[in-house]
Amino acid sequence: MKKLGLLGKNISYSFSRAYFKKKFEEENIQNVSYDNFDIVSIDIFPSIIQNTKDLKGLNVTIPYKEQVIPYLDKLNKKAKAIGAVNTIKITKKGKLVGYNTDCYGFKNSLKPFIKSHHKKALILGTGGASKAIAFSLKELGISYKYVSRKLSKGIDFSYDTLDESDIKNHQVIINCTPLGTYPNIDDCPNIPYEGITNHHILFDLIYNPEETTFLKRGKEKLATTINGLNMLKLQAEKAWSIWNL
Repeated sequence: MKKLGLLGKNISYSFSRAYFKKKFEEENIQNVSYDNFDIVSIDIFPSIIQNTKDLKGLNVTIPYKEQVIPYLDKLNKKAKAIGAVNTIKITKKGKLVGYNTDCYGFKNSLKPFIKSHHKKALILGTGGASKAIAFSLKELGISYKYVSRKLSKGIDFSYDTLDESDIKNHQVIINCTPLGTYPNIDDCPNIPYEGITNHHILFDLIYNPEETTFLKRGKEKLATTINGLNMLKLQAEKAWSIWNL
């Protein structure tokens, strides 16, 4: 029995396990299981590798996309450039190779909605996922700026310094924070929503709820809104193809 799974913290809600379970059933894929490895600290990771017989691959989610890197033997070129890993392949020789399929999922979810005026983006949040988003925007020729709680090196705006004209000038806004995730569905990033227009795209990496408060507020301003579900499906399929290379 080939084993796959998801590495993360507090991941009982996770999309991946349900997605792969359904995939295996629908496509009649046998002798493969997919389980959650819910760990409180990354230090436990080596023992998972040692003690899980027939483990062939893992997805990685919050908060370990960057923390897992020192434990890997090798990084694929894109994962290295991004500095975050969300897929690990365990080779026949037992080597751990890190990949990033978030960039593939995001890029292909956003691409159909991009018009010529979408030249500048704001990335809300600075975690592991935001690095893949930045990489993808660069590939799409869209310049970006980071927004975080505090101003520091590489952060262009804090939520306190962001004003309406900054929102108007950046017509793609991506929420990479967990704000608004179930059960705290009334939360949303504190940005000047008055600056949003029908020329904007609001993209939320969250998929539960289907429409976050962030997206609702964008929709009220007639912006194009996209949640994280398609991105997740695409990155999951990409991960599956990596494990089966």
